[in-house]
Amino acid sequence: MSVADVALSPVPKELVRSSGYLDSQLGLCSDESIIIYLIVAGSVIPMRVLESDSIASVKLRIQTCKGLVVKKQKLVFQGRELARNDSLVKDYGVTEGNVLHLVVRLSDLIIITVRTACGKKEFEFQVDRYKNIGYLKHRIVKKGKGFVDLDDHEIYCNGEELEDHKRLIDDICKDTDAVIHLLVQKSAKVQAKHVEKDVELSVVAADWKERTDEGLHEGENRSIELQVEPGKTPVRDFMLEPVLVSPEIKLPKMIWDMINSTIDGLERGKQPIRSSEGTGGTYFMQDASGNKYLSVFKPVDEEPMAVNNPLGLPLSSNGEGLKRGTKVGEGAFREVAAYILDHPRSGQRTLLGEVGFAGVPPTVMVQCLHRGFNHPDGYEHALKNVKIGSLQMFMKNNGSCEDMGPRDFPVEEVHKISVFDIRMANADRHAGNILMSREGEEGRIVLIPIDHGYCLPENFEDCTFDWLYWPQAHQPYSPNTIEYINSLDTEQDIALLKFYGWDLSLKCARTLRISTMLLKKGVERGLTPFAIGSIMCRETLNKESIIEKIVQEAHDSVLPGMSEAAFLETVSQIMDFQLDKFAK
Repeated sequence: MSVADVALSPVPKELVRSSGYLDSQLGLCSDESIIIYLIVAGSVIPMRVLESDSIASVKLRIQTCKGLVVKKQKLVFQGRELARNDSLVKDYGVTEGNVLHLVVRLSDLIIITVRTACGKKEFEFQVDRYKNIGYLKHRIVKKGKGFVDLDDHEIYCNGEELEDHKRLIDDICKDTDAVIHLLVQKSAKVQAKHVEKDVELSVVAADWKERTDEGLHEGENRSIELQVEPGKTPVRDFMLEPVLVSPEIKLPKMIWDMINSTIDGLERGKQPIRSSEGTGGTYFMQDASGNKYLSVFKPVDEEPMAVNNPLGLPLSSNGEGLKRGTKVGEGAFREVAAYILDHPRSGQRTLLGEVGFAGVPPTVMVQCLHRGFNHPDGYEHALKNVKIGSLQMFMKNNGSCEDMGPRDFPVEEVHKISVFDIRMANADRHAGNILMSREGEEGRIVLIPIDHGYCLPENFEDCTFDWLYWPQAHQPYSPNTIEYINSLDTEQDIALLKFYGWDLSLKCARTLRISTMLLKKGVERGLTPFAIGSIMCRETLNKESIIEKIVQEAHDSVLPGMSEAAFLETVSQIMDFQLDKFAK
């Protein structure tokens, strides 16, 4: 992950390129425009924007000047993500002198390092993993300032000649968290010096570069003796175990298998690999062979705006998370809660281990210690502060939904996620956190929802559902799905979360009660996922959603001191009136 700051305040003159550079590129010289400074990899590039620009247009300008693809960008201002692309810059209160943070997802980029046969580094560049071998050769020639056309040269990868120029780089690097070596078999001429060189290309995944920069290498065994008291057996330099608040909690075999296999990988020296995506610390945990991922660990203290966030986001000034109604440090609880409340169709609520209705991957709260995590104060200090976080099973997939159009997605697969998101009032559902997998010989598409750290907020202000704009959202729920919705029991769910260690706050419990109420009343009236989701989500940043208006009207109607039950009954009555009007 690369993090850049976008600052509206003055920056050191020595870091700033001529402002005419981007003015000419973007055609913005109006007196109404303001200058912002895009800081990327230590360089500061000024660019002009209008306060009346939309967030989407600002992202497009960033893409124009720096080539950072729009869908890989996240803008954060004062601890809040500027997630609504149609809203204006001024809607978020961005004015002169403010600072924004730009988080860029680089998971689709591969770092190419060109070295001579003797190991001397010639140059380095990045390339999209979905480009082909022919394009790679072209970039080498263009970047090399002297290499002639390589079309007549043979390139090898792990002993296999890459003859097909149309073959994608991604085909070479599908499972990469390691260096892939390409070798130019014939000598590549250098025009300037009129000599011949054998050129070795090291293709490094972005995640791998982060690892090597930190001095972590595949297969390296970092086991050492730490904190050994006289007469006691030396302890390992890592630890992983589930956090169980009650002896009555019995984890299913599939979760124990995930934990034990992850421990086996750590014992064999397989390092946690920090993801290049997201705004917090997310680590892929490997199996003992290092050939596949087993689980994903998200530490509480590395969440966005938390004290040990590895991406440099500012600390939360009031404890609120990136999404309104959430708190920093509760993301892991929400990840686990999402799995617990994703009941299977049978409606069982006491046994974990079955595949849930929406397919949320098995998730458990754990405490984990490893030097591969982010420890700003040093690993030795971390020994006294074992990290707490969520451990989620890694799901094999063929990419995320943002990598392909939604029209081929089965209706039932989209509907199951819509039911989950509405019920959980998800404040962060986008196509990038829905994985797509193909199962069976026929390649049936299955959607897998992940990243639920912003579910069950204290209010509905930031609820966003990307699937609202998919065609499947306009189709009615099936009888089986409606039967599942009618089987949901909010009070049992709240008690279940408490049993597993999360005693919901009054506001979060209220959100769950009201969202489930809306879902049930909506399907009772035959409303589609689009209709129900539109009631819960805002059209624009400053226009309250229908559900927000319902809640506010209930607040205005009840007398001080009335019970929560009385308040919810008032919400129910107002909701009935609004839904009947909406259904017409």
